[in-house]
Amino acid sequence: MSSGKSVQELAVEGQKHLEDTIEAAFQILSSMNDELCNPALWSTTGVVSSHSSNGVNGDASDSLHQSELGGGALEDARLRYKSAVASLRSVLTAIPSHPKSAKAYESGSTVGGSESGADQAEIEKMQDQVITLRKEVADKNKHVKLLIDQFRELITDISTWQSPCSL
Repeated sequence: MSSGKSVQELAVEGQKHLEDTIEAAFQILSSMNDELCNPALWSTTGVVSSHSSNGVNGDASDSLHQSELGGGALEDARLRYKSAVASLRSVLTAIPSHPKSAKAYESGSTVGGSESGADQAEIEKMQDQVITLRKEVADKNKHVKLLIDQFRELITDISTWQSPCSL
């Protein structure tokens, strides 16, 4: 995918994809909220019966009506989310296979005594950055997990609201 990029460039790209993923997840939740707050998109028995009396399938007509009024925003956000996650995964798989990072994993944190004091200081600084970035990624993963859990709860609520027993 990105064999010509440095590990730092891959990290920057990965961070951008992570931000896109979080933004798309937020957009999904926002779109769902917008649609749930729009009474015109709610299925009512009056709408179903009026379409059914005209010989038109009420469910098909309702879904057409929903997509006309804004169902596309949710679908766009869902597609953006899937794309961002796929891009993030490809960057994350490219980093360990990168030649420089692979050598660093194989040789450990020190290289046999040939580095100068400046190199050692830079290595320690980079190790500190790695620790900081890992903590940041762990925090962001917790945040994404929370958003996904909230998203699941919202889907469960929507499924309950749209169940045939409620009509």
